[in-house]
Amino acid sequence: MIAGERLVRLIDAMKDEGLDALLVYGNNWQGDYLRYATDFGIIEGQGLAIVRGDGHITLYVDSPLEADRAALDCPGVEVVLAQDLTGEVDAALNRMSNQKIGAAPQRLLPRRIASRAKDLNLTDQTAFVDHLLMAKLSGEIDAIRKAARLADEGYKVFMQAVRPGRADYELIAEAEAFFRANGVDDNFQIIGVGGVEVKGMAPPSGKRLKRGDMVTTELTPCVDGYYAQICRTLVVGEANAEQKAAHALWRESMEAGIAIVRDGVTAADIAKAENDVFRKYGMGKYCTSEFTRVRGHGMGLFADSKPHILEDVTTRIETGMALIVHPNTYHPVVGYMVLGDGVAVEDDGCEVLTRTPRELFSVAV
Repeated sequence: MIAGERLVRLIDAMKDEGLDALLVYGNNWQGDYLRYATDFGIIEGQGLAIVRGDGHITLYVDSPLEADRAALDCPGVEVVLAQDLTGEVDAALNRMSNQKIGAAPQRLLPRRIASRAKDLNLTDQTAFVDHLLMAKLSGEIDAIRKAARLADEGYKVFMQAVRPGRADYELIAEAEAFFRANGVDDNFQIIGVGGVEVKGMAPPSGKRLKRGDMVTTELTPCVDGYYAQICRTLVVGEANAEQKAAHALWRESMEAGIAIVRDGVTAADIAKAENDVFRKYGMGKYCTSEFTRVRGHGMGLFADSKPHILEDVTTRIETGMALIVHPNTYHPVVGYMVLGDGVAVEDDGCEVLTRTPRELFSVAV
């Protein structure tokens, strides 16, 4: 149902934009542009799809397994197994060169096609598709709500797995087992374990937990193709005074950012609200790219969607967007700390999708 509604919206938007066709690319890391148009979640190899103004879609994939899966999962889509993916798509575009064709995302297009953009009458329509990806239909928000509920439940499982001596990958494995048992087919998750020496999160490395460690994680389960994220920090044993004070700052910052969220503000406004709290406490240095990447981002068909919440990103925030607000960064006394809630943007504020308490959790040992 969501896929059908998306396609109708896409075709109408293409007409408004004066596009006869749209070329979209996807791979197993970033497949949101391809999935938006085709509803195919690519797992291996690469895919290109041509969406025509009459609603006909041709999906080209270079993996026989993916071709078989696409034929089953996407019955309304013409699926082509293309051993020479770029060559076959290039030939199809040649036959359409008298039409106005858009492409997204431009930065990921195969070089052979991108270099012939003028000959193929191909224009960069990344921003056009980005807007469709960011400003969601009500059914898309419903899917993100479901994913957010599972993220909350998954974090409970994660906490219950924590005890001294366990390896970080054992915590990840228990969360993954819970998600798979509940119909989640993908989950982006990273973790950090330790203290002041920890400056970020990464995939598990086998580090074993000990009393006093902070354990940071973000869980990002996927429901019907849509990801929702939660970021939380816990302490193995009782949190000390410095950890509690740091977490209070993080919570104040996150809540300041969430309080700003509404239709009409910009991504920069949200980031500034978060960062101003750090500046108030003399911690402005830790809002820079030396210590942190973003102060939040979009949620949707990709685990790290636009818009990125940064003070130099002027993207207008609109009703129907879904975001996570997270002032994740390094603290010079206690180490890397995270806290983030997912929200759905409304006209006069936002719906907070995350229900897990905004606490620095302590796990008894």
